[in-house]
Amino acid sequence: MADYSQIDHSPLISYLFYPRRESKACPEGAFDLLVPVEEGVSVGCRFYAVHRNWPWILFFHGNGEIASDYDEIAPFYHQGEINLAVADYRGYGVSGGSPNFTHLINDAHLLFKAVREELSRRNFGRDLWVMGRSMGSLSAVDLAYHYPDEFRGLVIESGFASVTRLIKHLNLPSRGLRLEPIEQERKAMIRQIAIPALILHGEMDRLVPLQEAKDLYHMLNSSKKKLVVLPNADHNTIMFAGLKQYFQEIQEFITRTRGIKTS
Repeated sequence: MADYSQIDHSPLISYLFYPRRESKACPEGAFDLLVPVEEGVSVGCRFYAVHRNWPWILFFHGNGEIASDYDEIAPFYHQGEINLAVADYRGYGVSGGSPNFTHLINDAHLLFKAVREELSRRNFGRDLWVMGRSMGSLSAVDLAYHYPDEFRGLVIESGFASVTRLIKHLNLPSRGLRLEPIEQERKAMIRQIAIPALILHGEMDRLVPLQEAKDLYHMLNSSKKKLVVLPNADHNTIMFAGLKQYFQEIQEFITRTRGIKTS
């Protein structure tokens, strides 16, 4: 794994994470799981389950969001006959601790394993995709790289190859930090990901430029990959600016890849 310690211990961390603690009751049919990530610290995950045999997306949300924000969004996935599990980060929602990039990556592995075990325990189907929005793309890409046989496909929305590229684009103070090794390691990882992939990005995104999506698309080693640019959508309006196309693309991707063997 890339060494994020220099970023984690720099003032940059306050520019890159916006944790929000909030506890909200589950809507009907949903349930929560607290996943221990270290002694005294657990991270929350909310499951929006409708049908036992529907496929699942393990979703890592963007910065400033929390899992329960998806109480109103999950029904759009359900319309496409997709169950949704949304993972939080340390310091977000009901989760303990404080966020940094080392935790974000390491915790994603523990969350994935806990989600897989919970789905098995409750006798849900085994078809699983991983999806990341914005900052969550880091977690999703890492899992797709390490567990290619466990996921039917990878979905990246408004994502980027490496946080170092975001730091440079936003012109954040990074003097004295060695960012290049992190970026090179992430690029090498992405070039080895061969599972099917769908990339969604807003045409007018100024926070994470469209070029990031194009670079991700070209770096991925998958023979089954698609880049979808949603017109007139920016970083925070991509879902609702192109609501019909957004969810149609995801549903069609799940349908196309459900019968593909990834091993």
